[in-house]
Amino acid sequence: MARILITEDEDSLRSFVARALRLDGHDTVEAADGAEGLEALGEGVFDLLLSDIRMPVMDGIELAHRASANHPNLKILLMTGYAEQRERADDLMEKIVDVVSKPFSLPDIRKAVALALAA
Repeated sequence: MARILITEDEDSLRSFVARALRLDGHDTVEAADGAEGLEALGEGVFDLLLSDIRMPVMDGIELAHRASANHPNLKILLMTGYAEQRERADDLMEKIVDVVSKPFSLPDIRKAVALALAA
C-alpha cells in the first residue's frame, strides 16, 4: 500500500485520519504543521501528502508549493474547513489532486485518499 504523510495541526483529527488510513493498509507518518511536514518529506519517500491548509508555522499552501518543487511526483491532497482557504489553493490546481472539505466522514476521507493515489 501507500506511504502517506498527514500534516494537520488538530491532534485528534490527525490521529483519526491516520488510524483510518492504517486500517486500509497504508503506512502513515504524522506532522503537526507544515514545517514538520516539510522536514518529514526530506527524511523519506512518500506516495501522498495529505495536508490541512490552515496551520501555524507553515500553512498547507506553502507546504504544497515546496513539496511539489522538491518532490514533483508526490501526489498532494489538501483539506480545509474554510471556503476562503479553498480559493487560496486555486494556484495549486496543477500541483494537487483535490481539496477535501471539512468536516468529512471516515468513508469520505478514505475515498478521497484512494482516488488521489489512483490519479
